[in-house]
This record gives sequence, C-alpha cells and structure tokens, in this order.
Amino acid sequence: MKRWLAFSPLIVLALLAVLFAGYALKRDPRVSPHAMVGKPMPALTLPDLDSGQPQALKSLAGGPVLVNFFASWCAPCEIEHPQLMALKAQGVTVIGVAYKDAPANTQAFLTRLGDPFAARLVDRDGRAGLEFGVTGVPETFLIGADGMILAKHTGPLTPDAAENLLAKAR
Repeated sequence: MKRWLAFSPLIVLALLAVLFAGYALKRDPRVSPHAMVGKPMPALTLPDLDSGQPQALKSLAGGPVLVNFFASWCAPCEIEHPQLMALKAQGVTVIGVAYKDAPANTQAFLTRLGDPFAARLVDRDGRAGLEFGVTGVPETFLIGADGMILAKHTGPLTPDAAENLLAKAR
C-alpha cells in the first residue's frame, strides 16, 4: 500500500500529460484571433458605467467608431491610455467597454488618467468580450458605419497602430 502512495505523484503526472496531449491534438491551429473581422458587430446591450442603464452598442456606434475593451487592473491598458486620449483630441469616437472590472475601479481608473471615451459600458461577466472574440485586454475594434467589424488590434494601441486602424475606416 505504501508503494502506491510513493508512485501516486508520477501517476497523476502521467494522467495530466495524457490529458494535455489529447487537448493539443484536438485543438484547431487555424483558429484566428481576428475571426470577427468582416462580420457584423454583435447585437449587445450593456449597462452604462455612470447610470447603469442598458445601452445598445449599435445605437452608440452610428459611424466609424473604435470599441476599446479595457480594465483598470490591466497594465497595458494604462500604457495605451495616452493614445486613446490623443484619439479623442483628434475627434475620433471611442467607446470603452470595461471588461471584467468593478465599476468603482473603472471610475477611479478614468478619473486618474482621464476619460477618452464617448460612452463607457460595463462587461462585468465578460460575455460581451466573448461575443467579440476578445482574447485579452486591451483590444480595439474598428466598427464601420454599417455596423461591420472592419479591423481588430490586440494589445496597447500605439500611434502607428491607431493610424493603421483609422486608415481602414477611410
């Protein structure tokens, strides 16, 4: 009986190796993180950060807009924030979606760094992120006037990345 206990960690390790190998063999390597590009924006209604009132995302995205998924706990989101402020100064409409974040933390984040968003929505449980195909924050989507997703940028926006996104709207 004591011998089985001595080998139990090796048995558990072997079972985990089989489990993970089976996952890796069944995983589709052709899955694209840009799968939503070229498709209509998901029809979502999310609570407004300030009032808590439901807002239809489509009603906010009347022309070419950027939809930015961010969070107060996200260090890269803080890095990209000056670029979002610059876009606001240029007259670009950016809709912010607070991804898996507490509204009070989101408010504090925006108070501390400035608010670049024309609208601020809350995605507490991450469902909107799933609908958009968000793999992590920050992620920014370019939405055309017709409601189609024209482009996606993963990671912090840089001036070059923002210009590339905006060029696709023209």
